Amino acid sequence: MTVDGARLVVAGAGLRGLGYARLATASGRARVIAVAEPDPTRRAQFAAEFGVPPEHVYTDWRDLAAAGRIGDAVVIATQDQMHTDPTIAFAELGYHILLEKPMATEEADALRIAAAVEKAKVIFAVCHVMRYTRYSKALKRELDNGVIGRLVSVQHLEPIGWWHFAHSFVRGNWSNSHTSGPLLLTKACHDIDWLLQLFGSAPTEVSSFGRLSHFRPDQRPEGATDTCLTCPAEPSCPYSATRVYLSCLGDPDREFWPLSAVTTDHTPAGVEAALRDGPYGRCVYTSANDVVDHQVVTMSFADGATCSFTLTAFTPMGGRRTRLFGTHGSIEGDNSLLHITDFRTGREWTIDTESDAGSTAAEGHHGGDAAMMDTFLEAVAAGDPSLIPSDAASSLLSHRVVWAAERARATGTVVRVPAMRR
Repeated sequence: MTVDGARLVVAGAGLRGLGYARLATASGRARVIAVAEPDPTRRAQFAAEFGVPPEHVYTDWRDLAAAGRIGDAVVIATQDQMHTDPTIAFAELGYHILLEKPMATEEADALRIAAAVEKAKVIFAVCHVMRYTRYSKALKRELDNGVIGRLVSVQHLEPIGWWHFAHSFVRGNWSNSHTSGPLLLTKACHDIDWLLQLFGSAPTEVSSFGRLSHFRPDQRPEGATDTCLTCPAEPSCPYSATRVYLSCLGDPDREFWPLSAVTTDHTPAGVEAALRDGPYGRCVYTSANDVVDHQVVTMSFADGATCSFTLTAFTPMGGRRTRLFGTHGSIEGDNSLLHITDFRTGREWTIDTESDAGSTAAEGHHGGDAAMMDTFLEAVAAGDPSLIPSDAASSLLSHRVVWAAERARATGTVVRVPAMRR
């Protein structure tokens, strides 16, 4: 590693890869020296922004890997089903790896990844960004300090948001489980990881229920057409693509996301052309989507503790809500505030985890993205994998809970989570 920080290469220059690269360079801990991205517009814009020399601008991650170990670390932010091969290849080259979640879309591939990074002895982190927020650290500290006694039960809600679900999971890249993965994996594997961190162990049994209830042809309004631009029902439809994306114009945060996923031409004409010609203008009732739009997962732990987790499209987009019930107290959290009650004294108080730093959801998972990148680069600089709060084994374990829950949902049964030795 040079005095200028880690030499970082990026495989996949979409919004996540771009965001991580910006965080890495803004911190001064790294400089981007190479990129692999199949989309020519994204590739050119990324290379220009970070000053990547032409000889290290690639269309395919395989070409980047073929160049050998030209950097210290790699961010892998390819599409979900394309995580396995690049992760294994870069591990074998000796790169330290930051891998966008999910770890893989199939259990066998996640096992291959875990084996490869452990054999290569490289620093490895899956982007479980929820572990890194100030809110999460404060909550875990209260639990570890025994403020509410022994944790007995948890209720956790992931309010995806009606327009966010339509954007990503009906019209977007994560709409079809066959080309991406199930909703529980692609949207909420880091929720499962976070919950396991709170309990300090994996569940022994899981059950799950959920289905695609609304975003189906039989729910289509009468007279609706296949695209929002021509639909007479569009003005009264809560999922109007025209309303959602045109309203992003002029707002830098919303132009970066979600609008940049739709088009790089941030003008009314550019947005309308993208909605006319691309997938983001499709009617949500006639898209080729199949992932569930609501799901409940119930977990049982060896000590008798229980957890229920709900993720649903039918909410405003907002912070996750969590209620934790212990033998001596309870905590209610909203991704920012922790409201605590002590049963022994009757005292009630609130911890504002964002009051000092002023982080917001727009900051990138309430500051989790930046903290994760800083932690990863610190571990790379120190050569110390222990700085990463979730290694390959713990990431693999939380993903296996997700797959067990999906088996439970598909079969209508309670599924035992296989024990796994670290």
